[in-house]
Amino acid sequence: MTWVNQLLNGVLLGGYYALLACGLSFMFGVMRIINLAHGDFAVLAACLIFLIADLTDISPFIALIAVLPIMAAIGWGLQRWMLERSLRAGALVPLLTTFGLAIVIENGLFEYFGADTRSLAPYIGDFAFDSWAITSNIYVGSLAVLIFAVAVVLLGGLKLFLTHTSLGREIRATAEDPDTAELVGINARAVYAIAAAIAVASAGLAGMFFAMRAVFTPYSGPEQLIFAFEAVVIGGIGSLSGTLIGGIVLGVAQTLGAQINPQGFFIAGHLVFLAVLAGRLTIAALQARGGVQRLFARRP
Repeated sequence: MTWVNQLLNGVLLGGYYALLACGLSFMFGVMRIINLAHGDFAVLAACLIFLIADLTDISPFIALIAVLPIMAAIGWGLQRWMLERSLRAGALVPLLTTFGLAIVIENGLFEYFGADTRSLAPYIGDFAFDSWAITSNIYVGSLAVLIFAVAVVLLGGLKLFLTHTSLGREIRATAEDPDTAELVGINARAVYAIAAAIAVASAGLAGMFFAMRAVFTPYSGPEQLIFAFEAVVIGGIGSLSGTLIGGIVLGVAQTLGAQINPQGFFIAGHLVFLAVLAGRLTIAALQARGGVQRLFARRP
Protein backbone atom coordinates (compact mmCIF):
# COMPACT_ATOMS: atom_id res chain seq x y z
CA MET A 1 0.00 0.00 0.00
CA THR A 2 2.97 2.29 0.52
CA TRP A 3 3.72 2.17 -3.20
CA VAL A 4 0.12 2.99 -4.05
CA ASN A 5 0.17 5.93 -1.67
CA GLN A 6 3.45 7.18 -3.16
CA LEU A 7 2.07 6.80 -6.67
CA LEU A 8 -1.05 8.77 -5.83
CA ASN A 9 0.93 11.52 -4.14
CA GLY A 10 3.27 11.59 -7.14
CA VAL A 11 0.30 12.25 -9.41
CA LEU A 12 -0.81 15.11 -7.15
CA LEU A 13 2.71 16.51 -7.06
CA GLY A 14 2.63 16.38 -10.84
CA GLY A 15 -0.36 18.68 -10.72
CA TYR A 16 1.82 21.34 -9.10
CA TYR A 17 4.53 20.88 -11.73
CA ALA A 18 1.93 21.14 -14.49
CA LEU A 19 0.55 24.35 -12.96
CA LEU A 20 4.07 25.74 -12.69
CA ALA A 21 4.89 24.76 -16.28
CA CYS A 22 1.67 26.08 -17.79
CA GLY A 23 2.92 29.62 -18.42
CA LEU A 24 6.30 28.43 -19.70
CA SER A 25 4.61 26.11 -22.20
CA PHE A 26 2.04 28.73 -23.21
CA MET A 27 4.63 31.43 -23.89
CA PHE A 28 6.78 29.12 -25.96
CA GLY A 29 3.79 27.78 -27.86
CA VAL A 30 2.68 31.28 -28.87
CA MET A 31 5.92 33.28 -29.14
CA ARG A 32 8.60 30.57 -29.37
CA ILE A 33 10.37 32.14 -26.38
CA ILE A 34 11.76 30.20 -23.42
CA ASN A 35 11.33 32.52 -20.46
CA LEU A 36 14.28 31.88 -18.15
CA ALA A 37 12.74 34.24 -15.59
CA HIS A 38 9.60 32.09 -15.28
CA GLY A 39 10.54 30.56 -11.92
CA ASP A 40 11.55 33.96 -10.58
CA PHE A 41 8.17 35.41 -11.56
CA ALA A 42 6.57 32.66 -9.46
CA VAL A 43 8.78 33.62 -6.51
CA LEU A 44 8.03 37.31 -7.09
CA ALA A 45 4.30 36.60 -6.83
CA ALA A 46 4.90 34.51 -3.71
CA CYS A 47 6.78 37.42 -2.12
CA LEU A 48 4.05 39.91 -3.03
CA ILE A 49 1.32 37.68 -1.61
CA PHE A 50 3.40 37.10 1.52
CA LEU A 51 3.90 40.86 1.92
CA ILE A 52 0.17 41.59 1.58
CA ALA A 53 -0.83 38.76 3.90
CA ASP A 54 1.77 39.81 6.47
CA LEU A 55 0.78 43.48 6.44
CA THR A 56 -3.01 43.04 6.35
CA ASP A 57 -3.42 39.60 7.97
CA ILE A 58 -5.74 38.46 5.17
CA SER A 59 -5.87 35.09 3.47
CA PRO A 60 -3.35 34.51 0.67
CA PHE A 61 -6.26 33.53 -1.56
CA ILE A 62 -7.67 37.05 -1.17
CA ALA A 63 -4.23 38.59 -1.67
CA LEU A 64 -3.99 36.64 -4.92
CA ILE A 65 -6.89 38.71 -6.31
CA ALA A 66 -4.68 41.80 -6.07
CA VAL A 67 -1.46 40.12 -7.20
CA LEU A 68 -2.72 38.39 -10.36
CA PRO A 69 -3.51 41.67 -12.20
CA ILE A 70 -0.07 42.95 -11.19
CA MET A 71 1.59 39.85 -12.64
CA ALA A 72 -0.48 40.12 -15.82
CA ALA A 73 0.58 43.76 -16.19
CA ILE A 74 4.22 42.75 -15.72
CA GLY A 75 3.84 40.12 -18.44
CA TRP A 76 2.24 42.63 -20.79
CA GLY A 77 5.03 45.15 -20.16
CA LEU A 78 7.70 42.46 -20.50
CA GLN A 79 6.51 41.66 -24.00
CA ARG A 80 5.95 45.25 -25.13
CA TRP A 81 9.14 46.81 -23.77
CA MET A 82 11.67 43.97 -23.71
CA LEU A 83 10.86 40.80 -25.63
CA GLU A 84 9.35 42.54 -28.66
CA ARG A 85 12.48 44.63 -29.12
CA SER A 86 14.91 41.82 -28.38
CA LEU A 87 13.22 39.51 -30.91
CA ARG A 88 14.30 41.86 -33.70
CA ALA A 89 17.92 40.98 -32.94
CA GLY A 90 17.43 37.22 -33.29
CA ALA A 91 16.11 34.23 -31.37
CA LEU A 92 19.00 34.13 -28.88
CA VAL A 93 18.59 37.68 -27.58
CA PRO A 94 15.19 37.10 -25.83
CA LEU A 95 16.78 34.14 -24.04
CA LEU A 96 19.58 36.35 -22.77
CA THR A 97 17.06 39.08 -21.93
CA THR A 98 15.00 36.80 -19.68
CA PHE A 99 18.18 35.43 -18.12
CA GLY A 100 19.25 38.95 -17.19
CA LEU A 101 15.75 39.72 -15.94
CA ALA A 102 15.88 36.66 -13.69
CA ILE A 103 19.08 37.93 -12.08
CA VAL A 104 17.54 41.37 -11.56
CA ILE A 105 14.42 39.88 -9.91
CA GLU A 106 16.44 37.59 -7.63
CA ASN A 107 18.75 40.32 -6.42
CA GLY A 108 15.93 42.84 -6.11
CA LEU A 109 13.96 40.44 -3.91
CA PHE A 110 17.07 39.71 -1.88
CA GLU A 111 17.66 43.43 -1.36
CA TYR A 112 14.13 43.95 -0.04
CA PHE A 113 13.30 40.67 1.73
CA GLY A 114 16.73 39.37 2.68
CA ALA A 115 17.83 35.74 2.57
CA ASP A 116 15.43 34.40 5.23
CA THR A 117 13.16 31.53 4.25
CA ARG A 118 9.44 32.25 4.23
CA SER A 119 6.22 30.32 3.70
CA LEU A 120 2.53 31.01 3.29
CA ALA A 121 1.63 27.84 5.19
CA PRO A 122 1.07 29.70 8.52
CA TYR A 123 -1.48 31.94 6.77
CA ILE A 124 -3.73 29.04 5.71
CA GLY A 125 -3.75 27.23 9.05
CA ASP A 126 -4.34 23.50 9.21
CA PHE A 127 -5.21 23.38 5.51
CA ALA A 128 -1.48 23.25 4.74
CA PHE A 129 -1.18 19.90 6.55
CA ASP A 130 -4.66 18.38 6.46
CA SER A 131 -5.14 15.12 4.59
CA TRP A 132 -7.99 12.91 3.52
CA ALA A 133 -8.00 9.19 4.28
CA ILE A 134 -9.04 7.17 1.22
CA THR A 135 -8.32 3.88 3.00
CA SER A 136 -6.62 3.07 6.28
CA ASN A 137 -3.23 3.20 4.54
CA ILE A 138 -3.75 5.72 1.75
CA TYR A 139 -3.82 9.46 2.44
CA VAL A 140 -3.82 12.51 0.18
CA GLY A 141 -3.09 16.06 1.22
CA SER A 142 -5.95 18.55 0.97
CA LEU A 143 -3.66 21.25 -0.44
CA ALA A 144 -2.20 18.83 -2.99
CA VAL A 145 -5.69 17.91 -4.20
CA LEU A 146 -6.60 21.60 -4.53
CA ILE A 147 -3.43 22.32 -6.52
CA PHE A 148 -4.09 19.40 -8.85
CA ALA A 149 -7.68 20.55 -9.41
CA VAL A 150 -6.54 24.12 -10.15
CA ALA A 151 -3.96 22.79 -12.62
CA VAL A 152 -6.58 20.76 -14.47
CA VAL A 153 -9.02 23.68 -14.54
CA LEU A 154 -6.36 26.15 -15.71
CA LEU A 155 -4.94 23.93 -18.45
CA GLY A 156 -8.37 22.78 -19.56
CA GLY A 157 -9.72 26.32 -19.44
CA LEU A 158 -6.84 27.65 -21.54
CA LYS A 159 -7.39 24.90 -24.09
CA LEU A 160 -11.10 25.73 -24.33
CA PHE A 161 -10.23 29.43 -24.50
CA LEU A 162 -7.89 28.85 -27.44
CA THR A 163 -10.44 26.69 -29.24
CA HIS A 164 -13.79 28.39 -28.66
CA THR A 165 -13.12 32.14 -28.39
CA SER A 166 -12.24 34.66 -31.06
CA LEU A 167 -9.24 35.90 -29.08
CA GLY A 168 -8.09 32.32 -28.62
CA ARG A 169 -8.28 31.71 -32.36
CA GLU A 170 -6.32 34.90 -32.94
CA ILE A 171 -3.63 33.65 -30.55
CA ARG A 172 -3.47 30.32 -32.38
CA ALA A 173 -3.28 32.01 -35.76
CA THR A 174 -0.53 34.35 -34.59
CA ALA A 175 1.42 31.46 -33.09
CA GLU A 176 1.19 29.62 -36.42
CA ASP A 177 2.18 32.52 -38.70
CA PRO A 178 2.24 36.10 -37.34
CA ASP A 179 2.85 37.66 -40.77
CA THR A 180 -0.20 35.98 -42.32
CA ALA A 181 -2.25 36.81 -39.23
CA GLU A 182 -1.38 40.48 -39.70
CA LEU A 183 -2.63 40.28 -43.31
CA VAL A 184 -6.11 39.23 -42.17
CA GLY A 185 -6.39 42.05 -39.63
CA ILE A 186 -5.00 40.46 -36.44
CA ASN A 187 -2.83 42.72 -34.29
CA ALA A 188 0.07 40.34 -33.61
CA ARG A 189 1.75 42.76 -31.18
CA ALA A 190 -1.36 42.91 -29.01
CA VAL A 191 -1.82 39.15 -29.19
CA TYR A 192 1.75 38.55 -28.06
CA ALA A 193 1.31 41.00 -25.17
CA ILE A 194 -1.89 39.25 -24.05
CA ALA A 195 -0.21 35.85 -24.27
CA ALA A 196 2.71 37.07 -22.15
CA ALA A 197 0.26 38.51 -19.60
CA ILE A 198 -1.52 35.14 -19.34
CA ALA A 199 1.78 33.27 -19.02
CA VAL A 200 3.18 35.48 -16.24
CA ALA A 201 -0.16 35.56 -14.39
CA SER A 202 -0.24 31.74 -14.40
CA ALA A 203 3.29 31.77 -12.99
CA GLY A 204 1.98 34.02 -10.23
CA LEU A 205 -0.79 31.54 -9.44
CA ALA A 206 1.76 28.73 -9.25
CA GLY A 207 3.94 30.91 -7.03
CA MET A 208 1.21 31.21 -4.42
CA PHE A 209 0.79 27.44 -4.20
CA PHE A 210 4.56 26.96 -4.16
CA ALA A 211 4.78 29.24 -1.12
CA MET A 212 1.95 27.34 0.56
CA ARG A 213 3.46 23.89 0.13
CA ALA A 214 7.11 24.77 0.82
CA VAL A 215 9.46 27.45 2.06
CA PHE A 216 11.02 29.86 -0.39
CA THR A 217 13.79 32.44 -0.63
CA PRO A 218 14.51 35.10 -3.27
CA TYR A 219 16.75 32.56 -4.99
CA SER A 220 14.21 29.72 -5.25
CA GLY A 221 13.27 30.61 -8.83
CA PRO A 222 15.91 28.65 -10.80
CA GLU A 223 14.96 25.35 -9.15
CA GLN A 224 11.29 25.93 -10.01
CA LEU A 225 12.29 26.80 -13.57
CA ILE A 226 14.08 23.46 -13.88
CA PHE A 227 10.99 21.56 -12.72
CA ALA A 228 8.77 23.50 -15.11
CA PHE A 229 11.15 23.00 -18.02
CA GLU A 230 11.40 19.27 -17.39
CA ALA A 231 7.61 18.93 -17.26
CA VAL A 232 7.27 20.85 -20.53
CA VAL A 233 9.88 18.77 -22.34
CA ILE A 234 8.49 15.46 -21.07
CA GLY A 235 4.95 16.40 -22.11
CA GLY A 236 5.86 18.10 -25.38
CA ILE A 237 6.79 21.77 -25.76
CA GLY A 238 3.79 23.98 -26.46
CA SER A 239 1.17 21.31 -25.64
CA LEU A 240 -1.15 22.17 -22.75
CA SER A 241 -2.45 18.61 -22.42
CA GLY A 242 1.11 17.33 -22.64
CA THR A 243 2.14 19.73 -19.89
CA LEU A 244 -0.25 18.02 -17.47
CA ILE A 245 1.00 14.60 -18.50
CA GLY A 246 4.61 15.73 -18.27
CA GLY A 247 4.07 17.14 -14.79
CA ILE A 248 2.47 13.90 -13.62
CA VAL A 249 5.28 11.78 -15.08
CA LEU A 250 7.87 13.97 -13.37
CA GLY A 251 6.02 13.93 -10.04
CA VAL A 252 5.54 10.15 -10.08
CA ALA A 253 9.19 9.59 -11.00
CA GLN A 254 10.36 11.77 -8.11
CA THR A 255 8.13 10.19 -5.46
CA LEU A 256 8.93 6.63 -6.56
CA GLY A 257 12.61 7.50 -6.71
CA ALA A 258 12.43 8.79 -3.14
CA GLN A 259 10.76 5.54 -2.14
CA ILE A 260 13.68 3.55 -3.54
CA ASN A 261 16.36 5.80 -2.07
CA PRO A 262 16.11 9.02 -0.02
CA GLN A 263 18.48 10.68 -2.49
CA GLY A 264 16.46 9.48 -5.47
CA PHE A 265 13.81 12.23 -5.44
CA PHE A 266 15.65 14.63 -7.73
CA ILE A 267 17.78 12.02 -9.49
CA ALA A 268 14.80 9.97 -10.69
CA GLY A 269 13.07 13.03 -12.12
CA HIS A 270 16.21 14.18 -13.92
CA LEU A 271 16.81 10.69 -15.33
CA VAL A 272 13.27 10.51 -16.74
CA PHE A 273 13.72 13.98 -18.25
CA LEU A 274 17.04 13.01 -19.86
CA ALA A 275 15.58 9.76 -21.19
CA VAL A 276 12.63 11.54 -22.78
CA LEU A 277 14.88 14.28 -24.17
CA ALA A 278 17.24 11.71 -25.66
CA GLY A 279 14.30 9.86 -27.20
CA ARG A 280 12.89 13.03 -28.75
CA LEU A 281 16.28 14.05 -30.14
CA THR A 282 16.81 10.56 -31.59
CA ILE A 283 13.40 10.58 -33.27
CA ALA A 284 14.04 14.08 -34.66
CA ALA A 285 17.44 12.99 -36.00
CA LEU A 286 15.94 9.90 -37.66
CA GLN A 287 13.18 11.96 -39.22
CA ALA A 288 15.70 14.49 -40.52
CA ARG A 289 17.88 11.71 -41.89
CA GLY A 290 14.89 10.14 -43.61
CA GLY A 291 14.00 13.51 -45.14
CA VAL A 292 17.53 13.94 -46.49
CA GLN A 293 17.50 10.44 -47.96
CA ARG A 294 14.17 11.08 -49.68
CA LEU A 295 15.55 14.36 -51.03
CA PHE A 296 18.57 12.64 -52.59
CA ALA A 297 16.38 9.80 -53.88
CA ARG A 298 14.39 12.30 -55.93
CA ARG A 299 17.44 13.77 -57.61
CA PRO A 300 18.00 12.55 -61.21
